[in-house]
Amino acid sequence: MDGLGHVIHERLFAVELTEKVEPCLREPNMLGNFSPATPPEELPPVVNAPEPSAWLHENALRIFLEETQQERMAEVGRIAEHVELSLTELLQRADEEIGKAIEDKEKGIGGAEGRLAQAENRHAELLSRRERRRQELERERSLSLQGIERISSVLVLPHPERDASDIYRMRPNPETEGTAMQVVMEYEAAQGRQVYDVHEKNLGYDVTSLDLNSGELRLIEVKGLAGDTGTILLTPNERRVAEDRRDCYWLYVVTNCSEYAQLQEPVKDPARFPWHEVSKVAHYWLEVNAVTKPIVVREGESQYEKGDP
Repeated sequence: MDGLGHVIHERLFAVELTEKVEPCLREPNMLGNFSPATPPEELPPVVNAPEPSAWLHENALRIFLEETQQERMAEVGRIAEHVELSLTELLQRADEEIGKAIEDKEKGIGGAEGRLAQAENRHAELLSRRERRRQELERERSLSLQGIERISSVLVLPHPERDASDIYRMRPNPETEGTAMQVVMEYEAAQGRQVYDVHEKNLGYDVTSLDLNSGELRLIEVKGLAGDTGTILLTPNERRVAEDRRDCYWLYVVTNCSEYAQLQEPVKDPARFPWHEVSKVAHYWLEVNAVTKPIVVREGESQYEKGDP
C-alpha cells in the first residue's frame, strides 16, 4: 500500500515446507495439480512447524516490495513531471493576468480591481494545488507491506497407490526431462527463434519461443521418453492451458532420451486429441504414436537427424 492507503499491488505466494529442508517458493497454480485426500490419523511433524515468516520476508516479500517500488517510482516520476509542467504553466498565466490587472488599475480602467482580486485568488489556488499534489505524490512514493496473511495450508501426502503401474509411470525422470529440454531448446534456437526456459514456473508449459520476424509465439510443453515409444502425460494445469491457448500451444515429444534423443514432429493444439483421464490422479495420457512422427530433414539441416543426439 502507498502512503495514501491505496492498494498498489497484491501477490499470492505459495511456500513449500519440508522436514529438514529449507523452505522454497512454488508457483501457486501448482495447487491445481493435487487431488483431495483423507488426512492420515497421525499427522506428520511438519504440520506443527512454525510459519517461516523471516524466510518469507527475506526471500519473497522484500523482493516483491523492491520490485513494486521501482515500478511505482517510475510511474509517480512521470506524473510529477506532468504536474509540474502543467501547473507551472497555469501559474505563469495567472502572473500575466495579475500584471495586466495592476496596469489597468493604475490607469483607472473600470473593473480592473475586481479582475486583480480574481487573478490573485486564482494564483493562490494554483500554488496551493501544486503544493497539495507534491505532498500527495510524495506519499504515493512511500510504499509498505500491509495485510500479509496466510490464506490456507495444504498438507501434501504421497499417493496411496504410488507403486501401482498406472501411477508409477507418472513419476518424473529428471535425466530424461533434462535431455528433452536441451533438445527442444537447441532446436528452437536453430530455427532462429528467441527461446526461454520457464519449466520451473509451473505455467502449464515448459518453453516460450518467439519468432522475432513473424511475431509468432509458441508455448511449448516438452515431454521426454527414455524409449522410442510410450505414453505421455498432461497435468490438469497443462491440459487447462492447452485448451485455453489453442492458437499458440505446442507439444514437443523427444524419444530415445536414454540413447540417441530424437525430436518428433512438433504438434500444434494438442488439446484436439483424445486424451484419456486418469481418475485416481488427475492427469491425462496419450500414446505418442497417435500424434507424432520423426522429423524429416534434408542432409545438413539438423543435428537431430539419423538418430544423432
